[in-house]
Amino acid sequence: MTYSVSQLLTQDITLQPIEIKGWVRTFRANRFIALNDGSTINNIQCVVDFESTDEAILKRITTGAAVHIKGDLVESQGKGQKLEIQVSSIQILGDSHPDEYPIQPKKHSFEFLRENAHLRTRTSTFSAVMRLRSSLSFAIHKYFNENGFYYMHTPIITGSDAEGAGEMFRVSALDAKNPPLTDDGHVDYKKDFFGKETNLTVSGQLEAETYAMSLGKVYTFGPTFRAENSNTSRHLAEFWMIEPEVAFMDLAGNMDLAEDFMKSVLSYVLEHNREDLEFLENRLLDEEKNKPQAERSEMSLIEKIKFVVDNNFKRVSYTEAIDILKN
Repeated sequence: MTYSVSQLLTQDITLQPIEIKGWVRTFRANRFIALNDGSTINNIQCVVDFESTDEAILKRITTGAAVHIKGDLVESQGKGQKLEIQVSSIQILGDSHPDEYPIQPKKHSFEFLRENAHLRTRTSTFSAVMRLRSSLSFAIHKYFNENGFYYMHTPIITGSDAEGAGEMFRVSALDAKNPPLTDDGHVDYKKDFFGKETNLTVSGQLEAETYAMSLGKVYTFGPTFRAENSNTSRHLAEFWMIEPEVAFMDLAGNMDLAEDFMKSVLSYVLEHNREDLEFLENRLLDEEKNKPQAERSEMSLIEKIKFVVDNNFKRVSYTEAIDILKN
């Protein structure tokens, strides 16, 4: 039976013949493979009997190579892991040239990984982030479904600017070098694909509001786009936004919903993605060692998440908020 690394490390299936497929993280001493398949932050050690393994196969076991391994899952005799696979056979599914494969077993800068985006999820950092995003997306839908909301697919291409929420990316099928013009010299969008000016959405709010007026409780969760040329960590050209709309809800109910929602999704990842959070927490702590003490975070990543989950949100009036900012 074929298992994932996560299954092998969490289920009681020792002393059984197993199969596993994944990518080689490291191969040392012509014997020990650290294998990962993306199902967990952790690798599983696969022990090869190099004396009975074809030398041509051993040479092809390199970082990044895709392999199919058969063997027995047993308690590890070495340090650093509880379980390991005693390999009985290994098949190379995809070669990885050691001089050309860029993701080597070391810490890479985000700038380097941005230049090798097609392989960056092979790293521990990006795979942890992607698993967290997946869990958060599931938790979002789970929360709204359990609380009686209906999920709406709102348009991505639209003629609406949603209350002027932000600068918009224009969508056009016209020839940019030679567009049709009106008599006064402006682009004639009546001859465009939709017969009018259209853009990528900045919000699904307008459509969600109309649905809420008949379905009661709805939400959108999808991509939105902002053409604001502000190159800061707080501005993105594309991001996914959550927008609940509820009929007959007052401001207090809206605040209750926001607080309960945040605590629910954060509790979910604390329970289901603990190892990924611990890895990212350790990475952040390691990076902060180079900062002055005054610039370091007072709480660790997991402590921050727990603080949000365990404490009531402070609610202040607009006037009180202005006074706080002034003082």
